[in-house]
Amino acid sequence: MPGIDESLLDAMRLQGARGASVVDWISGLALGAVGDAPGGDVEATAAETAELARLATESGALALTGRGPGGAPDDDSGGPSGKEPPVQDLIITNADSYHLLRFVTTTFDSTVFVHLWLDRDEGNLALARIRLAEMADRLVLG
Repeated sequence: MPGIDESLLDAMRLQGARGASVVDWISGLALGAVGDAPGGDVEATAAETAELARLATESGALALTGRGPGGAPDDDSGGPSGKEPPVQDLIITNADSYHLLRFVTTTFDSTVFVHLWLDRDEGNLALARIRLAEMADRLVLG
């Protein structure tokens, strides 16, 4: 199972990848980063994307509906910690790029996400989202 560095290098193999980081959305700190950061500052980008993640996860409008896949009642016991973040991922589109934030379910408090910065002309958003989800599922923190 890959750790942070291996997972980030794997994310950078995606066509059009400009940069990737693993961020704690409570503290706003980057736990690891590779490639470029928007604006050139990894820590500023981590803090700004962490704010977006906090808004999304704490929003009542974006909370779980109480229904699992297929409309079955959700017993809220998903994931190793028994509580998954209410949002799986966020996609932000700009004129020249995409930003994908994929929340990582961990055995402790699930306050981590992977941020992928993808060139809009070179990257494939759908494929990147699938690969990022797979990578987040395999990510081992600690």
